[in-house]
Amino acid sequence: MAFLRRLGWYLVGLSIGIVFLVFFLKKKSGENGIDFCYFPNCRVLKDMRSKPLSFGEQVPVQFRDTILIQSFLKDGDIDFGNSDTKSEPCKTYKVLLSDGNQQKEMIAKNCPDGLIVEGIQ
Repeated sequence: MAFLRRLGWYLVGLSIGIVFLVFFLKKKSGENGIDFCYFPNCRVLKDMRSKPLSFGEQVPVQFRDTILIQSFLKDGDIDFGNSDTKSEPCKTYKVLLSDGNQQKEMIAKNCPDGLIVEGIQ
C-alpha cells in the first residue's frame, strides 16, 4: 500500500512538471515567445535589438532600410576580434552578415540609450 501511495505522489509531481515543461517549450517555440540567449553573440544582438535605432551621417540613404538592419541584428555574427568592446560609454561592434557568396558588414555603436549604425559595407 505504501508503494502505491508513493507511486501516486510521484505521478502527480511528474504530471505537474510535464505541464510546466510544455508551457515553457511552447512559449520558446512561438513567434514572439521567450528567447533564451546563452552565447555572447546572441546576448549582444538581443541587447542591440531592444534599443532605439539611429544612423550616422556616413550611412548612405539606400542602406537606411530597417529590413536590412533587422537582418543584421537577427542573423548576423559579431566579429569580437575586430570590435572595440572595452570603450566607454558606447561599445563599437562589427557585425557580419553572409548572403550566399557575398558578405556584408555593419559597424554599430551600442550605447546605453540607443544603437547608432556608423556604416555598412
